[in-house]
Amino acid sequence: MEDQSIVSALLLGLVEGLTEFIPVSSTAHVLLAGHFLGFRSPGNTFAVLIQLGAILAILSVYAHKLIGVALTLPSSARSRHFVLSILIAFLPAAVIGALAHDFIKSVLFETPVLMCTVLILGGFVLLWIDRQELTPRYTDAMQYSLPLAFKIGVCQCVAMIPGVSRSGATIVGALLLGADKRSAAEFSFFLAMPTMVGAFTLDLYKNRAALNFDDTALIAIGFAAAFISALLVVKSLLNYVSKRGYALFAWWRIAIGGLGLAALALGF
Repeated sequence: MEDQSIVSALLLGLVEGLTEFIPVSSTAHVLLAGHFLGFRSPGNTFAVLIQLGAILAILSVYAHKLIGVALTLPSSARSRHFVLSILIAFLPAAVIGALAHDFIKSVLFETPVLMCTVLILGGFVLLWIDRQELTPRYTDAMQYSLPLAFKIGVCQCVAMIPGVSRSGATIVGALLLGADKRSAAEFSFFLAMPTMVGAFTLDLYKNRAALNFDDTALIAIGFAAAFISALLVVKSLLNYVSKRGYALFAWWRIAIGGLGLAALALGF
């Protein structure tokens, strides 16, 4: 492994962890950063596989609640309802992701202009949603109705376009469907677990023949960086969005998308 590759893997891991659970599109950030750093991996596998670090970060933060849900499944209707709602929300992305995987990876992931454009458009959507005076009807992520969970899952599918943001699509969808900001972000966290594990497993299987030792070592570096940085974000995000909303993330998307388009136009 070259020192430059190690530094790039470390930086990309940090970017992944810092952006995975905020509505700015971690995939677009990692792919664009990789593009400008000259970092390549077979089938862009690195960008998906280091997400496992972010998954483990959120699992560790919510370990107590998840263990509680698991232990009470036989006796608690609330716990069974919550697990079922997450599975129902995960279903649309599981089906569409499996069917469209090759197109997403070979076309959408290879189009930096598209990512930058979608980042900007998504920023304006976040600004719009943040200024709406919505009246929340749902405030407990564990008690979302099953139809609501399914609709949020459908919204998540839009995030297969890099730049949309998985968390952004689910949060905006939940807010428009009547959830409050805190529970929308929390449901997005929980939905991330099966979604990211599914993407990780499918990508690992599809690219198993292309990976070698050096790739594995770089993924491990990115994984560790993503885990540590994601921990910091998950622990602070809920309180932040509850009090201040999403405007900061909207302007960040617009700035990064604009800078990316400018750099691409200059030939970088």
